[in-house]
Amino acid sequence: MKRQLPVFLTFICAFVLTVQFFVPHRTFEQAYEVSNIWLQILGVFTILIGILSLVESHLQKIRRRQAQWQYSIITIVGLLVTVAGGLFGSVEAGSRGVFMWMYNSVLNPISATMFSLLAFFIASAAFRAFRVRSALSTILLLAAAFVMLGRVPLGDRMSAGLFPAIADWLLNVPNVAAKRAILIGIGLGEASMALRVMLGIERSYMAGD
Repeated sequence: MKRQLPVFLTFICAFVLTVQFFVPHRTFEQAYEVSNIWLQILGVFTILIGILSLVESHLQKIRRRQAQWQYSIITIVGLLVTVAGGLFGSVEAGSRGVFMWMYNSVLNPISATMFSLLAFFIASAAFRAFRVRSALSTILLLAAAFVMLGRVPLGDRMSAGLFPAIADWLLNVPNVAAKRAILIGIGLGEASMALRVMLGIERSYMAGD
């Protein structure tokens, strides 16, 4: 019963939410609205479970004095201060509360730093990928060169508008074609996985299965 009931509820909920896309009836629309409300309620509880799990794992790390346990203290303090600032302070844009100060003065600089560091990793990955070793790597190198030159003012001036036109064609024709093929493959994979979950073949969401 512990296994059959979750599978049965999963099938019923998935079936109703799938049918409402194809049957324009008010009953299914109401079921969809109610499911969205329950989804928000369950989302709140999952956030609470995630916070408790985060705090517990970092407390264990501090208690056992594991490697870099000092950062766990910073994580827990930052979590508590952020939650307190959001509950008791103002979260409106432009306000001077603790929450908005942490968002603008701590989170935004950290995010900007992470994205700036990603530029170096992208540059190193591009250097390794753009080595001319075969015909395909040569095509990739030429396409990347045209796109980069077409996206800077220097390339526009050097080619009198030719490089931007080539870059637009590369991004709008072969790039979009490959992107659509990948999206179609992802959609088919999602549909097959959804059927496996609905029919009870895939039960990885159940603990112990």
